[in-house]
Amino acid sequence: MTLPARSPIPDLDPPRPPDLRLVPAALAVWAVVLLGIGLGPIAGVAMLIGCVLLVGVTVVRRRGAPWVLAAGGCAGAAALVVTAHALLVDRHPLRAPAERGAAAAMRVVVADDPRPIRTAGYGAQPGRAGQVVVPAALERAEVGADAWAVGGRVLLIAPADEWSVLLPGQAATAHGLLAPAGRSDLTVAVLRVRGPPGEVEPPPWWQHAAGGLRAGLREAAQVLPPAQGGLLPGLAVGDTSLLTAEVEADFRAAGLSHLLAVSGANLAIVAGAVLALLRVLRADPRLSAAVSAAAVLGFVVLARPSPSVVRAAAMAAVVLLALAIGRGRSALPALAAAVMVLLLADPALAVDPGFALSVLATAALVLLAPGWSAALQRRGVPRWGAEALAVPAAAFLATAPLVAGLNAQVSPVAVVANLLAVPAVAPATVLGVLAAVLSPLAALPAQVCAWAAGPALWWLVLVADRSAAVPGAVLDWPGGLPGAALLGLLVLGLLWFGRSPRWQALLVAVALGFALVLVPTRIVPPGWPPPGWAVVACDVGQGDAVVLATGRPGWVVLVDAGPDPGPVDACLDRLGVQGISLVVLSHLHADHVGGLAGALRDRTAGVVGVGPVREPGWALRDVAGTAADAGVPLVALAAGNRLEWPALTLEVIGPQHPAAFVDGDDGTAVNDGSLVLRARTPAGSVLLTGDVELAAQADLLASGADLRADVLKMPHHGSRYTSVAFLNAVAPRAVLVSVGAGNRYRHPDPGLVGGLERAGATVRRTDLAGDVAVVGGSADLELASRGSPLPAPR
Repeated sequence: MTLPARSPIPDLDPPRPPDLRLVPAALAVWAVVLLGIGLGPIAGVAMLIGCVLLVGVTVVRRRGAPWVLAAGGCAGAAALVVTAHALLVDRHPLRAPAERGAAAAMRVVVADDPRPIRTAGYGAQPGRAGQVVVPAALERAEVGADAWAVGGRVLLIAPADEWSVLLPGQAATAHGLLAPAGRSDLTVAVLRVRGPPGEVEPPPWWQHAAGGLRAGLREAAQVLPPAQGGLLPGLAVGDTSLLTAEVEADFRAAGLSHLLAVSGANLAIVAGAVLALLRVLRADPRLSAAVSAAAVLGFVVLARPSPSVVRAAAMAAVVLLALAIGRGRSALPALAAAVMVLLLADPALAVDPGFALSVLATAALVLLAPGWSAALQRRGVPRWGAEALAVPAAAFLATAPLVAGLNAQVSPVAVVANLLAVPAVAPATVLGVLAAVLSPLAALPAQVCAWAAGPALWWLVLVADRSAAVPGAVLDWPGGLPGAALLGLLVLGLLWFGRSPRWQALLVAVALGFALVLVPTRIVPPGWPPPGWAVVACDVGQGDAVVLATGRPGWVVLVDAGPDPGPVDACLDRLGVQGISLVVLSHLHADHVGGLAGALRDRTAGVVGVGPVREPGWALRDVAGTAADAGVPLVALAAGNRLEWPALTLEVIGPQHPAAFVDGDDGTAVNDGSLVLRARTPAGSVLLTGDVELAAQADLLASGADLRADVLKMPHHGSRYTSVAFLNAVAPRAVLVSVGAGNRYRHPDPGLVGGLERAGATVRRTDLAGDVAVVGGSADLELASRGSPLPAPR
């Protein structure tokens, strides 16, 4: 007799309601800790007194449900703990020095992996992580002549080059300037670190072991292409050091970035793979749970036992405990108990979004997913397919309100992207972990595992790439607690009404109605691109990307590529661009060249042209490497060059006098070395000016070149370093300003824009209008806007 395969999800008995007895106690503990952290020790004392009175009255009167007594007692313990922590922070000796920004020296123990602070590239500065945030536990502090041997949570903002290599558990000395903690999360102070760490102690042995396995995985992943090879360590063990910037941006835009952080999902996959193997061998459930727990423990060591990983392990232990005792109904009490234990051990988790997401996802796993999976199976869906759909759908629905409140956005595309990614996540994760485990034995087995994960990784990269390219897929939503509560109510209503067959039909009809409205208006806006367009200024944020039609269907000339790959790629997709005859990079600043990889992605390209100024050097190397990877030659352009297509003529008229030597850090000199192009199109003449400033504009005026144009691409995003004489010489009828919403440079200059409008020019800004197209002929030139501009950076 063959036994049927069992589900890796704990079986829940549908007729029996979930065991909710410990849920009120867990919620009470969470609420008390939140209030104690937010309102301080006085509130903690008041809540402690209230809990004591509640318990006392319940015991004396011998009335009230047992859950009331349990909730009151647990809340009282939580009030006592959070009051002690709040008093420690409130009376900490570093609070006063932090308020006045005093210099300090600290001896700390690194508590979690350093997290990079990434900045977008602009001008001569590439997009990079120049600093890291290092959560740490304080051991000793010195401020002037005062010294204290005290504990407490501190946050270090430190140089990335020296501090990013530290592992959790390492002790080091830091010097810098103190600052007050910006959040109410029991952090005592922030230290802005100057210089490298001092007196660094070696990490614990298990961190050494984990480091060796992670290095082996990185080496094994080298058999894959760069995109897949960088993704494998991130997906398997959370190591994103090899992740390419393009893949990282795509995963973030597609709502898949959670796959790159170690969470309960990773642990569930590892434990599930072990369970599946043991069930094939018909092992006892308790033995299966014990072996799976050992696998989870080993994975925790591999992924580094930082607080986030330990938290995820605690959540995964809930499911294993339910399996071990053979009662699916025990999963929810175990989850509630785990929440209480973790909050009492570390009250700061109460305000940690990652902790809340872990709890919500685990609750969905044990409450919603089994029932949904069973319902799908009753409708003929195979068990593996039902579970593959139910688990991510339940986790997404449970966490969506909190994510919406944190990001002030709702992404319908993320639902589809996560469902499409589901089939590839588990095999890639398991094979990545196997590659890491086998790497100390020999390189070949590890490389074979990495190679076998290639198709799954290719699929994930493709899903992220295509999802990120969908325009207008992110909807604005109220942020903070109101936004989370609003979406939470909608989700609860959806779950409640979705139980009735009558309401299910109505909900499907409403969803289809929204889809019929949103898809045409946000994914493919009506009338875009407008017929007969000649020029389009793409909305790429704070940067430039201008598309010129060549007269050959699907083929264009692109002038600059913006700061990031995603926006320019999406703009070209919206225009139906299949090939790029010429990419002109006006100059090598990050906001003009950073998106080149996105422009060349999955498109045929002729050549990439650069001007006579080849600084900064890092940008030229990046451009050359990106062009070489795409198989596109790099050519030089200079004043006097003329290029023609059926419906487009380009003349290079500047720079008139390029400098023989330019300091790459001199932004003005690089800007003045921008290629200046005069384009003749069916819609009239267009002057594309790059970022030329006053000196280069004066050179153009003195050269006698014909600067008059129907359309002007405003120099340098509308910077005030544009002369009125230059604008008068151009005398444009229409002006395109490529600028990012909420930019810190105050572009464009209001005086210049107002002067152009008073002179009769029509001005369109990409930060307000989105993509802007030039249509019509020279006699009836018009500007058309797509709308839905990119939001300001958060």
